[in-house]
Amino acid sequence: MTQEQHRSRTVGGAPQAAGPASLRRTNLSLVLRHLREHGSTSRSDIAEATGLHRATVSNLMVELLDRRLVQEVGVDHAGAVGRPRRAVALHGAHIGALGMEINVDYVAVHGVDLGGNVLVDRRLGFDAAGSGASRSLRELGLTAREAIEEMARAGTAPAGIGVAVPGLVDVDHGVVAFAPNLDWHDVPLAARLSSALGPLRVPVTVDNDANLAALAEYTSGVAAGTADMVYLTGEVGVGGGIVVNGRLLRGADGFSGEVGHLPVDPSGGRCGCGRFGCWETKVGLAALVRMATPERAYGLETGPVPDPEERVAEIARDLAAGDQQTLVAVAEVGRWLGLGGSILVNLFNPRVIVVGGYFATLAGWLLPFAQAELERLVIAGPAARCRFVASDHGFGAASRGAANVVINQIVNDPTAVMRPAGA
Repeated sequence: MTQEQHRSRTVGGAPQAAGPASLRRTNLSLVLRHLREHGSTSRSDIAEATGLHRATVSNLMVELLDRRLVQEVGVDHAGAVGRPRRAVALHGAHIGALGMEINVDYVAVHGVDLGGNVLVDRRLGFDAAGSGASRSLRELGLTAREAIEEMARAGTAPAGIGVAVPGLVDVDHGVVAFAPNLDWHDVPLAARLSSALGPLRVPVTVDNDANLAALAEYTSGVAAGTADMVYLTGEVGVGGGIVVNGRLLRGADGFSGEVGHLPVDPSGGRCGCGRFGCWETKVGLAALVRMATPERAYGLETGPVPDPEERVAEIARDLAAGDQQTLVAVAEVGRWLGLGGSILVNLFNPRVIVVGGYFATLAGWLLPFAQAELERLVIAGPAARCRFVASDHGFGAASRGAANVVINQIVNDPTAVMRPAGA
């Protein structure tokens, strides 16, 4: 949208003139987004690409430089005739985003600055499923404080915190309505975490883990830019983020994507949601561990809760060694993965199904079975042209996506970023 195109907006069906502050905010966002997507470039190239007047771009650049969101990075000689052009690029080393995820058996953090430099990235084993909401939120608060302090040592302050949770989330109010595998009901996570951070006063947003992971994949993953795709978490629970025509599908109440609770086996085992035969009882990590290594099934631990990657690494070693019980278990999970995937393809006709978490780690063994079952059961057959693809974000996709949401908020409204002291 150029400056000239953004003359008015519609509210309640009636055209309404855009005010100068709104217009400037939109144009600042347009310039910042262009730099984020295309890297360093000159002011005149930005004007040509965005449709803004050169004088307007120069004026906007003054404010972006003042807020330290961009920096001059030298002279752009590419194709230049006459006076050299000074190139600019994203800067924002002083401002960033903290993405977090709390799941059944871990807490993850991913902190970045506006330029995309990773400052914090780790996952900590934690028994959230057995700790209750209050203790889990205390752990989340402590982890957030430690991450914020680590970012501060790099000279970066997070403009916000995004938190990914495996469950139904009221995004507008930051409330986890229901997270079956955590046994959470109506938990005001955003308010509780904000309170735990005290004087730090960092805005907190909360969203479903699969939705955030899907956004991360759509932005920078193996299927980046694919307009129609599904992302599947490969955790104890299985959630889905659905992208249709380049937009995340949320549904009427924001609760879409709970694909792990598709009823696929009426005579199957009990799910964490209280129902029987849900898809995640067939393909969730707990199901695989129970079949492959029953003596180490979830719930039998007596010491610290193993990180999910440790469990999966052990299964991968057994597969590589040719352990028959593990090979049979993976084949069984793969077929159920393909069956559930075929339902999603019949419903949404995606071009790819990106699988994350342990699905991605064991993709070489799982996906051949899943793809064969998918192709057998999809009603459109080869015409659907959908394939399973393994994510390269591993177990970190949701925390990456959570951080990306905060970065998008900065890019969408650069005027919300405070000018650095002394600027």
